[in-house]
Amino acid sequence: MSRLRIVPIVEGHGETQCVRILLDRIWRELLGGEHVEVTRPFRWGIGKLVKKDDVQNAVRTAIKMIAASPSTDDPTLVLILIDADERCPAEWGPKLRSFALEANPTVDVACVLAKYEYETWFAASAESLTKYLEFPDGFVASEAPEDARLRKAWVEDFFRGPKYNAPRDQAGMTHAMDLALCRKRSPSFAKLCRELERRVRRPASSA
Repeated sequence: MSRLRIVPIVEGHGETQCVRILLDRIWRELLGGEHVEVTRPFRWGIGKLVKKDDVQNAVRTAIKMIAASPSTDDPTLVLILIDADERCPAEWGPKLRSFALEANPTVDVACVLAKYEYETWFAASAESLTKYLEFPDGFVASEAPEDARLRKAWVEDFFRGPKYNAPRDQAGMTHAMDLALCRKRSPSFAKLCRELERRVRRPASSA
């Protein structure tokens, strides 16, 4: 039975609005999982989730949230999801996870850094976002948006209507984005998918 409860820890207001949508869609649509419960995300302040003490405090808070929630037999994952900015996700993901496990070695923790920003994942699924983005004739989406360093400014350049605002617009764009296309083009998004895929495939008896 592919069931999971996820406690997301994020930095930005936009991610607070859209992470439930993202994780639910990946679990059900992309990975074929049976049931996922994504708890109310909590925000731990931009720039704090790369510091050891702050990572550990965030994880301890997540564990308290788990303990206070209704009892369930479903396995629980604490997911730290932040923008990499100029950091290397392959270096910082394991580092942050090691900080978290020092706080509690028994908790299941995954750390994923979007390279460079959450908006880079929108660039990776550009063709599916024409409701929100207006492209000129002859536009060709980048097959490697992370290498091209496409980020929030890219979304702002092509955004339809009023100025792009992450807390207002990220949720709708997350609903619309092509997950499979994003996974193909974005290694950091593929990392998030692999972390969830590992839990889909985990035997039901595992904790």
